[in-house]
Amino acid sequence: MRTTISRSEDFKSIKKIFIILVIVGIIISGGMVSAETSPIGSTAKSAALVEVTTGRVLYEKNAHQRLPMASTTKIMTCIIALESLDIDEIITVDPDASGIEGSSIWLSPNEKISARDLLYGLMLSSGNDAAEALAIHIAGSVEEFAALMNKKAREIGVGNTNFVNPHGLPDKNHYTTAYDLSLISAYGMQIPGFVDIVSTQYKNISWEGSDWDRSLKNKNKLLWDYEGANGIKTGYTDAAGRCVATSAKRDDMQLACVVLNDSDMFGDSMAILDYGFKNYSIKPIIEKGEYYGNVVVNNGTSDSVNVYASDDVTYPMKNGEEEKITTRIILDDSINAPVVKGQTLGKIECLIDDEVVATAKLKAEKGVEENTMEYNIFKILTDWINNTIYSD
Repeated sequence: MRTTISRSEDFKSIKKIFIILVIVGIIISGGMVSAETSPIGSTAKSAALVEVTTGRVLYEKNAHQRLPMASTTKIMTCIIALESLDIDEIITVDPDASGIEGSSIWLSPNEKISARDLLYGLMLSSGNDAAEALAIHIAGSVEEFAALMNKKAREIGVGNTNFVNPHGLPDKNHYTTAYDLSLISAYGMQIPGFVDIVSTQYKNISWEGSDWDRSLKNKNKLLWDYEGANGIKTGYTDAAGRCVATSAKRDDMQLACVVLNDSDMFGDSMAILDYGFKNYSIKPIIEKGEYYGNVVVNNGTSDSVNVYASDDVTYPMKNGEEEKITTRIILDDSINAPVVKGQTLGKIECLIDDEVVATAKLKAEKGVEENTMEYNIFKILTDWINNTIYSD
């Protein structure tokens, strides 16, 4: 018996098959994305995870979208203060900084307080008054301090960030991205004294004119709830939503995570950090002292000089990813004598998929003197003296 299908039935059958295939495709692709790029389906509007020493991005979600960042702004304020001030310097609080809206450590006009105590008040209790006191002391005004913040952002290498104040109170021209803020955070983590401050859970600081100290508690819950957590800063405004930059170190890997406008900022931060620690580890790719060729020496007492890697170089990679590493050696064709031991004569680049991910300088293994008449006369005399003294 021959079965025939009408055009209408045929269309309906094809439509059903198409719908099933689409659904299966979505399920499969969704599972792949979840395994490779999305740790938990984060509720963050924007997020980024980087390894601190290299700046490699390990996870991102809308990482380059410009958004307000509330008090995570204070990460940059802390960076500039640490690079500008003696931490024990005594600061007189400008009256304009006292009584500013939002979170506060209750500074009084003309109160004298150390930069150290202001920084703890800035990063643990998110004092807007502490931020403004530091800004005015360092730059003379909030506007001039914001200019310093923007200059430092460019130096760090981020281009999608603009600061107009040191505390993060709303302004349409005050914004960053999760990617930019993660690199700013990574920069801060490498400044002496920064981690000491942002990893502190509790701190008592001075309170001039009071019978007791100010007692501060860090607002970052990860410092209590997450293994290896050592920073960094929370933030909230109606415009920015809940924001936090967090960090943690396990073994020899230091990570920094940023989530912006995230209703579950701590939960998502922990899941994203977990993703980083589970999927990546620090692997050596260049060994200090390893030989990488030689350079011709013109008019030298030797025709060439060997070169070696100046430093150990490591990089965060997934298991098996080290097999993708290729190297490119860039050396001077030749160099004129004299050559100094340790002189830089080139570099080695490490690449993954044709992208340079790390470099190391290549340096001269030994010195090479210029082959001059004076050198040859001196060598002849030296050889003669040595032969005369030590001959039988």
